[in-house]
Amino acid sequence: MTFRSIRYCVLLASLAGVPALAHTSSPPAEQPSHDTSQGTQAPPPSSTTPEENTAQPAGAEIHGAQTTADLRERKLLDRIEQLEKRLAELEARSNSSATAPAVSVQGQAPASAPAPATSAAAPPAQNLAPAAAPEATPTWSIGPIDFSGLVDGYYDFNANHPASSMNQLYNFDVKANQFSLNMAKLSMAHTADPVGFQVDLGFGRAFDIIHASEPNSAPGILRNVEQAYVSLKPAALKGFEIDLGQFVTSAGAEVIETNSNWNYSRSLLFAWAIPYYHFGIRTSFPIGKHFTGGVQLVNGWNDTEDNNSGKTLGLTDTITYTKFAWSNTYYGGPENPGTNTGWRQLYDTVLLLTPNSKFNAYLNFDYGQNTSPLAVDTGTGTSAASTTDPTFTAKWYGVAGALHFQANSKWSFTPRLEWFKDRDGFSTGTTQDLKEFTLTGEYKVVQGFLARAEYRYDWSNQPFFDRGINPAAVKDQNVLAVGFVGFFGPKR
Repeated sequence: MTFRSIRYCVLLASLAGVPALAHTSSPPAEQPSHDTSQGTQAPPPSSTTPEENTAQPAGAEIHGAQTTADLRERKLLDRIEQLEKRLAELEARSNSSATAPAVSVQGQAPASAPAPATSAAAPPAQNLAPAAAPEATPTWSIGPIDFSGLVDGYYDFNANHPASSMNQLYNFDVKANQFSLNMAKLSMAHTADPVGFQVDLGFGRAFDIIHASEPNSAPGILRNVEQAYVSLKPAALKGFEIDLGQFVTSAGAEVIETNSNWNYSRSLLFAWAIPYYHFGIRTSFPIGKHFTGGVQLVNGWNDTEDNNSGKTLGLTDTITYTKFAWSNTYYGGPENPGTNTGWRQLYDTVLLLTPNSKFNAYLNFDYGQNTSPLAVDTGTGTSAASTTDPTFTAKWYGVAGALHFQANSKWSFTPRLEWFKDRDGFSTGTTQDLKEFTLTGEYKVVQGFLARAEYRYDWSNQPFFDRGINPAAVKDQNVLAVGFVGFFGPKR
């Protein structure tokens, strides 16, 4: 029997029983409290005398019985109305549960936690099967592109007051006793996912020095490029990455950008022992959690356009742990202009120590050599030095170390000490042993802007440094420098 049939039966039975209940109702005197509890009031007391009341007992009794019947009938009708509403609710819930159960459940949720709009339009069970997957699309794009840059300026005071206004043996901050621009640089990069790129453009003394050995045939715009390469990092190869283009060297403990170093000036090893950049192919691949290897094939040292037809091979590895990192780099290949005779080779190793956030240190060792054809005596047609070995090998090597002390979030101090031997004058133009000591203090003014004050002392076993108008007059050089670097980017 359905709810609708039950409802009709209840209504007919209730209507049929109302008159009988009215005739059998007891007088009001027997149930006074029950009627008042339902919100009705008893008739007000009559103003007639007792004699008048006793004169009409039958009429009063009939009137009271009719009033009670009316009240009971009203109560029954109210109760029937409530039952009808309840039956309607039950019927609605029964119907809705058979078609959309999610709506029924959400309909009983409190107002403070409304159900999502999509749940009210839940599809039938037969339509819940997943749709066919769309055609796969590439997971990489040219965005987002990270922009970064810096502006680096300084003032250097050279106590020798060289007439050339140059700080000898220096890299980048080479101008003496004047304000000068080290570099201004803008970078654009997209991390490989799996395709990415890096472009670093700029100008200033640093870029002039970096490209000083670039062949004259190279386009002039290349002298404003520090890096420009595209990267590929396939997800299936688990960390393997290949770069094609121009990129900075893997050798050395320091980099071109001042704010990424501890000292303001660059070390002798950075300036005279290693290259700045290469053009070619570079790969890197992790092996386990702590080792990363790499192979490079490049045109040579510091030339976008090769100076011969030979190529230079590069091998790199880095072992990384929480408290230290150890990097090794080897480059070897023909580097003499116009000929593939003779190889230039370099081994560079850097040990970076990071025991805690307050103290860090590095040790850097370099060994290099270049084998080149000897000059031929045009009169005799033989080598000026030997007829059995018409080549000569020049060598250079050195070691440097620095300790970085982070006093607080604003101040840090870094002393640096190094020794460099240019055995045959290949790097500096003079056969000599060089030493230098540097002490740098850094103050971070705000995020993205730092100031450095630095004292540096260079000395040689040969009279190499200019004084006034006299070239190569003294064996040492004292320089005080103040540098300011403003930089921005996604990582500071």
